[in-house]
Amino acid sequence: MSDAMNSANPAGPAAPASQAPLPRQVADTYVDALVELDPISGTYLGVPESHGKLPDFSPAGQEALAVLSRTTLEELTAAEARPGGDSDAERRCARLLRERLTAELAIHESQEGLRAISNLSSPLHSVRGILTVMPSETEEDWAAVAQRLRAVPVALEGYRASLAEGLSRGLFAGPRQVSTVLGQLAEWLGEEGSEGAAQARGWFADFASGGPEALRGELDGAAGEATRAIAELREWLRDVYAPGIAGAPETVGRERYARWARYWNGADLDLEEAYAYGWSEFHRLLAEMRAEAEKILPSAKTPWEALRHLDTHGEAIEGVDEIRDWLQGLMDQAIEELDGTHFELAEEVRRVESRIAPPGSAAAPYYTQPSLDFSRPGRTWLPTMGETRFPVYDLVTTWYHEGVPGHHLQLAQWAYVADRLSRYQTTVGMVSANAEGWALYAERLMDELGFLTTAERRLGYLDAQMMRSTRVIVDIGMHLELEIPADSPFHPGERWTPELAQEFFGMHSGRPADFVESELVRYLGMPGQAIGYKLGERAWLEGRAAARRAHGDAFDAKAWHMAALSLGSLGLDDLVAELSAL
Repeated sequence: MSDAMNSANPAGPAAPASQAPLPRQVADTYVDALVELDPISGTYLGVPESHGKLPDFSPAGQEALAVLSRTTLEELTAAEARPGGDSDAERRCARLLRERLTAELAIHESQEGLRAISNLSSPLHSVRGILTVMPSETEEDWAAVAQRLRAVPVALEGYRASLAEGLSRGLFAGPRQVSTVLGQLAEWLGEEGSEGAAQARGWFADFASGGPEALRGELDGAAGEATRAIAELREWLRDVYAPGIAGAPETVGRERYARWARYWNGADLDLEEAYAYGWSEFHRLLAEMRAEAEKILPSAKTPWEALRHLDTHGEAIEGVDEIRDWLQGLMDQAIEELDGTHFELAEEVRRVESRIAPPGSAAAPYYTQPSLDFSRPGRTWLPTMGETRFPVYDLVTTWYHEGVPGHHLQLAQWAYVADRLSRYQTTVGMVSANAEGWALYAERLMDELGFLTTAERRLGYLDAQMMRSTRVIVDIGMHLELEIPADSPFHPGERWTPELAQEFFGMHSGRPADFVESELVRYLGMPGQAIGYKLGERAWLEGRAAARRAHGDAFDAKAWHMAALSLGSLGLDDLVAELSAL
């Protein structure tokens, strides 16, 4: 337990009444204490002291985080009652901090951390993922890498202790999560037949090989320790955990789903209404896709037949290095054309890097935000899945989503205005549905602005929108076992199962089968997260429409965008109201 947690007051000694903390100060004091307990968050924030450490993933470590949340909520209640605690800036921060910590405590108190296995989001993935964003310019940087690699065995021992505790209490992860993670670990270990098999020594050793020769022995030894810890965890998952959870349900049911939906969306959702909205978007987009597909392949019976045609006959980039450079150029071009016309971007925000994701990643591209001081830029990551040829019909809109004007513009702008808000609002307080909703709104904005200049790129955009609509349908449908409506073209009247969800998703997506399977495993392991894209986009669109109605002809889209991007994080309960008032 850290020093910050040994005190009843994580903010330290009580301040004099005249200097008593207001909500934004409470929020940032929470960030300071969180970094002590969670060095991974510290590295993302650019805190050098965090770089050589890893969190305590054991049950005791999880409880320490909960204690911090509870004491912070007590401090927040007092701060809200102080003079100035009800100003707009303080109120907005306080509302977010209370909602986030309450949602996180609900997850903790239901013991979800004792079955945290997922193909995308888990302590295991955090341990590897943080290495890819660490500074790596100097010997000192690489010494911190070696220190963090040597911390991997203890961190994974704590993680295994949590899973073992969950196993003893009958709190099981889904079998698909476990089997998928076992496959990922085979790739991390560089075993034959995996994507990373060429790296026979394993991912950690390959990563460490990029360090300086002066630290070669230290880095190789540390990477060996990390690799052995991964191998031991894999053996335990395979030989103990997997047999212990055999036959466990893949879905979570209504109660657990509602709790997770609150966590990912920052709102208490009407799940049946959201499910119906997903279907309405499905039907709207299907009609648009058919019209666009007709321009590409008039003989196509479905839009996805036209997309399969584009896989071999459409625009494509050959080579891994070439696609990385091409994606960089796409983002650079978007910045040049959007800055000054639809956005006003600070020089720091204009910097973003295109990267290739390490082998053993999930199939979906992703983004990592810059450090608060911008010493580490924002980065987009493309998992190649072993491919060397890349059709671009879907990559264009995906990089508008992950890069510019999507995740990068929002999260980099948050970093840029962090001193005006609070570090909490612009970093660890992020609500997934807010960020994913903006990124999907950004795709639509680029379509509205005419950037999707060919039928194939526009069909790729519509397919991406369709994927987010089918996510709402299958994520809510299979976890709640809802009935498929009578006007569905797919198994009307039946109730959703993961098998039906995978079939439906595959029928209505241009993505390859391995991507579809990876996505379904993701939805099963992260219930309620995938619905935030479309529901978040709806919130952004409703907020813009309300602001436009309020201002009439005086509505300034550029000013509205920058004000909206400077709000910091908000849950969907609050987002529409705040956007409407801009």
